[in-house]
Amino acid sequence: MKILVINGSPKGSRSNTYKLTRAFLAGMKESTEAAGGTLEVEEIQVNQKEIHPCLGCFSCWNKTPGACCIQDDMQEVIRRLLWADITIWSFPLYYFTVPGGLKNLIDRQLPMVQPFMVENEAQTGSGSHPSRYDMSGKKTVVISTCGFYTAEGNYDGVCSLFDHICGKDCYTTVFCGQGELFRVPDVSRRTDEYLGYVREAGKEYMAGEILPETRAQLNRLLYPREIFESWADMSWGIEKTNGEKESDALIFTREMAVLYRKESYSGKEQVLEMYYTDVDECYQIVMGKEGSRVVTDGSAAATTRIETPLSVWRSIAAGEIRGDEALMKQLYRVKGDFNLLLRWDDCFMGVGSGSDGDGQKTKDGSREKTGEKAGGIHVPAKETNMNIMLIPWMAFWIFVGISSDIGSFISIGACELVPLLFYQNKKTLYDVLSAAFVSGFAMAVLSGVSVRVILPLSYLAFGVMWTVTCFGKIPLTAHYSMNGYHGEDALRNPLFMKTNRILTLMWGVLYLLTPIWTYFLMGTGIKSYIGAVNSILPILMGVFTVWFQKWYPAKIAGGK
Repeated sequence: MKILVINGSPKGSRSNTYKLTRAFLAGMKESTEAAGGTLEVEEIQVNQKEIHPCLGCFSCWNKTPGACCIQDDMQEVIRRLLWADITIWSFPLYYFTVPGGLKNLIDRQLPMVQPFMVENEAQTGSGSHPSRYDMSGKKTVVISTCGFYTAEGNYDGVCSLFDHICGKDCYTTVFCGQGELFRVPDVSRRTDEYLGYVREAGKEYMAGEILPETRAQLNRLLYPREIFESWADMSWGIEKTNGEKESDALIFTREMAVLYRKESYSGKEQVLEMYYTDVDECYQIVMGKEGSRVVTDGSAAATTRIETPLSVWRSIAAGEIRGDEALMKQLYRVKGDFNLLLRWDDCFMGVGSGSDGDGQKTKDGSREKTGEKAGGIHVPAKETNMNIMLIPWMAFWIFVGISSDIGSFISIGACELVPLLFYQNKKTLYDVLSAAFVSGFAMAVLSGVSVRVILPLSYLAFGVMWTVTCFGKIPLTAHYSMNGYHGEDALRNPLFMKTNRILTLMWGVLYLLTPIWTYFLMGTGIKSYIGAVNSILPILMGVFTVWFQKWYPAKIAGGK
C-alpha cells in the first residue's frame, strides 16, 4: 500500500495538524503490519516546495496536453499523486479554507484533467472534466485543525472544495477544533488522549472504516467552549480592557485558573496563592462554586501557598518533571492546606501536580477511574481492598481464642470466601498469602497443635509479611492506599511511596511485637478475649495512620 502525505501547513513539520496526521499514519502502519503487509509512505512538505500560482493559460490543455508550462516542483507532486493509493491532505484551516500555498498546489492539478465537459453525478456542481489518468481505487483522507472551539460549521468551504475534487462522500475527514492546544505542553494529557483516538481511527480506516464510537471521540471537544475561548483570549498576553502586555507569570496563572474544575467545589471557597520566586511575582486563584478568578493585588486570604520558580512549575505543567518528584527534591514548597495538592487532578484539568492521573469525567463532572476499553466502552477498573486481606486474619484471631475448633472452621470458611471477592476487587499477592497462611494455621489447630503456640505464630507471620515488603519495590500498604491517589499512578510518586514505606514498617513492627504479649496473655484468664485485646493497638495505629498520611507529606512539602 502506497501512502502520500501532503502537508499544506506553512509551519511544515511544526504544524499542529501534522501531529494528528502522524498519529493517523501510525495507526495505519500498525493495522497494516498486523495483517502482514507493509506501507510505503512519502511526504510532501508544501512549504519546502517551489510551486507557483496557476497562470490560467490552459497550455496544459491545448498546447502541451498534460504538461504545465511552468517548470517547478509541481511535476514531482503530480507523479506522486499518480503513484499513491491513498493521499492524506494535512493542513490547518486558513480563513475557512486551505492555506494559500496548498491552494496553489490544488490549482496546479489542472494538467491531470482533460478540457472536455462531462456530466459526473458523483461530483458536486453543474459540470466536470474527465481525468487523464485512471484514478479508480484511489482514496483520499483530509485531516485538519482549526482555532475555533469546534470544527462543526467551520469547514463548509473545505468540504465544498473536496466534494468537487473527490466527489461527495468519497473521502474521509478528521476535523478537530481547538487545534492550537496541540502545541501547549500544559494540556498534553488531553491532547495525547485525543491523538490516541486519531491513531485508533487510522487503524480502523485500514480495516474498512472509522467506527462510530471512535468517530464520537474525535468529535468530542478537547475542552468546554468557555474554557477554551477564555484560554485562547488570554494566551495572547494582552489585557482585554486596556490592551497592555501582561507578564509571563500572570498569563500562566490565568491559564491555570481557566482549567479549574468548578465541579470540585467542596462547599468552601479556596484561595491558591502562587509565588514565583525566580521572577518575584505573586498571584492568587480564588476557586469557588461558580468558577475561578485571578487576584493580582494579594487581597485574598490564601488557604494554600505554593512557592516555586516559574520555570519549575512550567516544567511540571508540561509533564517534563513530575510534581511529586520536584517536591521531594524540594524544588518548590507548599504552605497551608496541603490537601489541595492531593486533590489537584480533581481541581484542575491537566496542569500542575505532575501526576498522570487516570479516568474520565462522568455526567456530573466528577472523575471516575476506568479500566480496559471493551467494545468502545470504558468499564470501571477493579480496586484493591485491604479488607480482603484482613478478613481471614481477624476471623482467626477473634474466634480461635474463643473456641479452637469452631474458630478454625470459621477461619477456613472466611478463607474460602476470599476468591469470591475477586470478582469485584483487584487481587493482590497478600490477599492470596493471607488466605493460605490462615488456612494453614487453622488446620494446625484442628490437628491438635496448641492454640497458645499457633496464635502468637500467626501474629508473627502477619508481622513478617508486612515488614519484608518494606525492603521491596512496593510496601504492602501502598497496594491498598493507592486507590485514593489515582490508582497505580501513585506508585510512581516518591512521596506517596516513602509515606507508605514508613507506615508499613510501623505496622510490621507492631505485629512483630504482638506475639510476645499474646503468648503470655494466653496463659491467663483473659485468653478467650485475646483477639479483642489485640484489637486496641491496631485501632490506635489506624487513627495514627490517617493522621500521618496527611501530616508527613505536608511536612515534606513545607521544606522541613
